[in-house]
Amino acid sequence: MTTEKTRPGLRERTRQAVRREITEAANALFIERGYETTTIDDIAAAVGMSKRSVFRYFPTKEDLVVGKVDYLAEEMLQGLRARPAGEPVWQSLRAIFDLLVPHVDDLDKDSVAAPIQRVIFNTPNLLGSYLEKQQQMQEVVVAALSERAAETGTPCPAGDPTLRAITAAAFGCLVAAQQAWLESGSSGTFADALDMAMAAVVPQVRP
Repeated sequence: MTTEKTRPGLRERTRQAVRREITEAANALFIERGYETTTIDDIAAAVGMSKRSVFRYFPTKEDLVVGKVDYLAEEMLQGLRARPAGEPVWQSLRAIFDLLVPHVDDLDKDSVAAPIQRVIFNTPNLLGSYLEKQQQMQEVVVAALSERAAETGTPCPAGDPTLRAITAAAFGCLVAAQQAWLESGSSGTFADALDMAMAAVVPQVRP
């Protein structure tokens, strides 16, 4: 729950609003013209800013597309830590993936969410950056799950790959669901695609 102490200050809210404006303008241009052919100058002109000002909010052009993964990753980590301590890992991971669903299954999914995901999967540099960020997130998730296991009195033995394997499988299902959802023409919901993907790969070991 947001309180006075946790609510961002005016400066941060203003910064978030500007970042959102730049991102929306960039997304529209990437969808219309293509990622490779759109320049930072084009984006700056669309929002009435200088190129230098855009770079103050987004260090690289890639960050305009995949930078939000960092914010979502933090939300997912907080969500994981809020899950019941004794909950099966696979169930916890499916639950935190639900935090991604509103960003995909929204009113603009056919005009924004799906086209931007296609841009990511069809642009090698962006896809590489996206998968790298996912790998970094997996490491953080494994660490959090290891802490949870230790706190509940069932620590993972050193060298045991179980948590890492389950986490990698779950994130693999996430990518598979994204690709399947795009291949379907985003006709179904992303939540359903996630359910199908994760139901197809159920861990034999359930810590």
